[in-house]
Amino acid sequence: MHSDEPFSVRVGTFFMVIGVGVLIIFVASDLADKVDFDYFFLALLLLGVGWNFRRKKAPPPSAGRFSYINRTRDNYRKQQADKLKAKQDAKKK
Repeated sequence: MHSDEPFSVRVGTFFMVIGVGVLIIFVASDLADKVDFDYFFLALLLLGVGWNFRRKKAPPPSAGRFSYINRTRDNYRKQQADKLKAKQDAKKK
């Protein structure tokens, strides 16, 4: 099994999955009227450690689905900036 993600990101995912499992055990203990907050704090710890490892993951590359819209918007902004600059230059003269 080959993955492009670094090892630390996969470890972070593991901790987050285990943290969610422990959180479910905490909820089950609450429903059974035998609340054990050790599960809750352990779940928070595991989720925090997992999130800390997972945030190192690189963002996915852009799919380019909205490139036409972005290009059109950038051209419009450039035209507006050129018009504003031309007005300011005309006022200076």
